[in-house]
Parts: sequence; C-alpha cells; structure tokens
Amino acid sequence: MLQRVEHTSATSPLTALLDASVTAYGALPALNFLGRRWTYAQLGRQVDEAAAGLQRLGVTKGSKVGLCLPNTPYSVIFYFAVLKAGGTVVNFSPLYVERELKHQIRDSGTTIMVVPDLKIIHSRVAAVAQEAGLSTIVVCPFAAILSPLKGLLFNIFKRKDKAVFDANDGRHLTHKALVAGAPPLKPVSVDPERDVAVLQYTGGTTGVPKGAMLSHANVAANARQVIDHVNCLGTGCERILGVLPLFHVFAMTTVMNIPIALGAEIILVPRFHLDDLLKTIVRTRPTVFPGVPTIYGAINNAPDLASYDLSSLSICISGGAPLPVEVRHRFEALAGCKLVEGYGLSETAPVLTANPPNGIIKDGSVGLAVPGTTLEIRDLEDPARVLGVGQKGEVCARGPQVMLGYWQKPEETARVFVDGAFRTGDVGYLDEDGYLFLVDRIKDVILCGGFNVYPRMIEEALYLHPAVAEAVVIGVPDSYRGQAPKAFVTLKVGHPATVAELKSFLTKQVSKVELPREVEIRDQLPRTLVGKLSKKELVDEEARKHPQA
Repeated sequence: MLQRVEHTSATSPLTALLDASVTAYGALPALNFLGRRWTYAQLGRQVDEAAAGLQRLGVTKGSKVGLCLPNTPYSVIFYFAVLKAGGTVVNFSPLYVERELKHQIRDSGTTIMVVPDLKIIHSRVAAVAQEAGLSTIVVCPFAAILSPLKGLLFNIFKRKDKAVFDANDGRHLTHKALVAGAPPLKPVSVDPERDVAVLQYTGGTTGVPKGAMLSHANVAANARQVIDHVNCLGTGCERILGVLPLFHVFAMTTVMNIPIALGAEIILVPRFHLDDLLKTIVRTRPTVFPGVPTIYGAINNAPDLASYDLSSLSICISGGAPLPVEVRHRFEALAGCKLVEGYGLSETAPVLTANPPNGIIKDGSVGLAVPGTTLEIRDLEDPARVLGVGQKGEVCARGPQVMLGYWQKPEETARVFVDGAFRTGDVGYLDEDGYLFLVDRIKDVILCGGFNVYPRMIEEALYLHPAVAEAVVIGVPDSYRGQAPKAFVTLKVGHPATVAELKSFLTKQVSKVELPREVEIRDQLPRTLVGKLSKKELVDEEARKHPQA
C-alpha cells in the first residue's frame, strides 16, 4: 500500500534555520542552561565566532568535526559553527568507551573533536587521539557556561572532575583560544541537496556501525515536516525541554533544529535525573517535551508527582522506542496534556511518522506519515511487491528526509534501498486511514530506553576476553528500559571465568547503556542446521520466562 502526501523540500543550508531566527527573534531567549540564558542574537554571534575559529584551524567544505558533548550551550554553538565553517558534524556519544571512539574517529575521518573540560569525557578522547588520527581537541570550559556564582563553586568544589591537559602540546586548543582574534567568517557555498551536514552513526540493518550521510536538505526538511505535521506550535513563544541527548538524532531534530526554526527557547538539561527534571519543569515552565518511553514511565511512577505542577506542558512527543499504551494513557491523565508517539530512524533524519496531536490518536500506532513522505509496505520474501491495506511487510519510505547513503559503504547503501525506497528493516502494516502499526523488527537491534544497542558490538567486546569461546547477545524484557541486553557465553577449555569477571571486563569495553543486564555461562549455545550460532531458541526461551512482557 502507498501513502502519498504533499512534498516538503528544503533549498537552503541547514544554518538558514538559525540565521532566520537570529534576525526575527534576536532579543528572545534561545538557550536556557541551569538558569543562565542566551538570546538568539548572542547565540548567533557565538556561532559565527566559533565558525571563524574553526576555519582558521583549517575546517573547510567536507571537513569532519566531532562533537563529544553532553547537553550544554556548546552542543548547539558548535553544531551550527561546524556547518557554517563548511564542515560536517560527526556526533559522538560522551558515553563511548575508547574502543568505540577510536572506531568512529577512524571510520568517519574526524580530525577535530570538541569536548568539555570534564575529565570523564576528555580523558577517553585524549587517550585515543594520536592513534585514531585526531589533530586537534577543542576543550570547552564547563564553568564558563554557568552563572558567575555557579561557575566559581564548580571550579572550587569540582576541581577533581576537571580535565588536566597541556594547552601547548600542539593538539589541545581551548575554546577561548579558538575564538580569540579569529579573522571574519568566510561564507561557504553549500549545495543543500548534496552536501553532508551530519554523519549520524547507526548500526543500520546489520549492527555494524556506519555513518548515515544526512544532507543539509535532509535535516532541514525533517524539521519543517514535523512542524507542519504537528501543526500546533507557535513561533517565538514555545519553550522546549531538552533532556534527550543532542548527539541522538531524535533530539537533534526535536530538541534543537525544530526549536531553532520556531524561535523557541531550548531548556537544556545535562543529564536525566527524575527529581531534577521535575523541578526543572516547575521552574522553567516548558510547553513542549520530547522524550522516550522510559522517561514518561519514570514520571508516571514518581512517588511525589502530585507536588509538581506540570500544567505548562501542552504537547509531549515520544520516540526512540515503542511507547506502551498504558504509559501514554497514564501520563496524559497525570500531566493533563497530549503524549503522541512518532517513528523514525537515523537514516531518515529521523522522523517518518507521528500521531497528530489535534487529530485521531490510535492506540498501538506510530501515526501518519509526515508531509512529503511516502510509506510503502513491501513483501518480506519479494521486496519488489508492494502490499495492500492491513498486510504485514517491511516498512519502506521515500521523502526529502531520507539519507544520501552510508559513508564510504556503497554496497551497504545499495542493500537498504529497493526501487529507490529506503528499507527500514521494520515489519508493519498500514490501516485504511494510513496509520502505521509496527509489529516486529528485522534488524538485530535492542531498544534500551530510547537508545539503539547493537548485539554485535557487545558480542565483539566479549570475544576480546581470553576465556570466551562463543558469545550471543539478545534483548530481553526490562520493566524500566523496555528492553535490556542479555549475554550468553561459552568458555574455552582450561580458561575458567565467572559472571562477575565478565561483567567487570565489559565495563571497560562497552558503554553503560550497552552493559548486559545478565551474563549467562553455558556449556553450549544453540546452532542452526549449518552450524551458525542461533538466537531464535534463546529468544523463545526468554519469552517463556516473561509471558506477559
């Protein structure tokens, strides 16, 4: 079945979103970070200064600049600064361990990395810099983006958490030195349809991390698509709560690019902590709150929720993982606002569908296609065949938000397109009204609280342990995160190891979100008829343990 709607296009660079809002809403607040605000005019100046500094460093069209930052004003400043300098943003999770950082730096060709002066993040980047090929690490002082009093207290009481580095070692550069005395910013000619704005790393359909090439047009169009689809957001008046990490593609669009396009105030929260989040809602009065099911479930279960005033919220948007119907209904009753679910992928910048806040919201559906998007349901055995209403098959999509392809992986790119439509790897169906329902995933991916966790990455980490002979990782039900990874391993003869030893080993190989909830040591693992390790039996076994999940 096809679902066709009016096409939405973008013919300007992504930075035009910011430039337009700087002109139209210069005096209005753009960023709010722990009580300190920056207007759009101030944000625009800081972006231009950082962009000029990057150009002086040698950033030009196509240069890859990594951002390894928690949610701070630096995240927004350098995102747009890299683009204005002509470069391509490469998003890195601050949770990445050294092995993951090294792989992505090398694969993307990242030469400059922007980090905060927080030891926990800087130390890992610095440890791999020379081997991975980083020429420059730009270090941004955390205290400088706090209020004067908070900055002073941070420097005094958090001194042990600050990074220690030699600013004259030829590799490090402070933010202050970057922008000091930089020549005026040189305009860069951008082809929105062809030039890559963001390399967003994803496991795609195989679990092997690769960079989805998102053009300026892809990302800008998706922001406009969602604004048009939601059709209830005002300009120059909204306040968006940004607790989702901006290195995640869902947050990149809903927490940063959409608010920038609207001239909205972005309330940045550096990390999720339930009590702090609820206090932030009461203090800052956000109107829009993008989140993941885990966060909404945590709010629902807050023991003292009645003492917090959530009445400022007018719309909440859930993505990143399936939203349980009971979580949605309970949150709407408690918060008194609409909670709508959307769906998308890194390869689609990311939003493909969403339930309409002012229309019919169907339980269990991820909604209607956003403007300009064509959804197709194709036969699992014969992808050339498009199916009809109610028939289950692979969800495929066309639209201005669909990526250019995978970075330096033409064969992988070819495999995820059929007749020009992007193959999502998800199984679903369209009803008679065009609402999309997802029923299964082809991709070997575990959705942990909105984060994609790829079993292959954990399996490869387990194989690095000298005692591990075989390893299989699957997703198991988790009451808090939706799913969590569980590892099954066999050991080499004469190489004993305990579950505790394996878990301890993994803490240095994978990020916290990837750390298996359980590790089970077995004498043997199930195999297919041709001898390959098989996950199906393990998945079925776990399903029998959790029949209600």
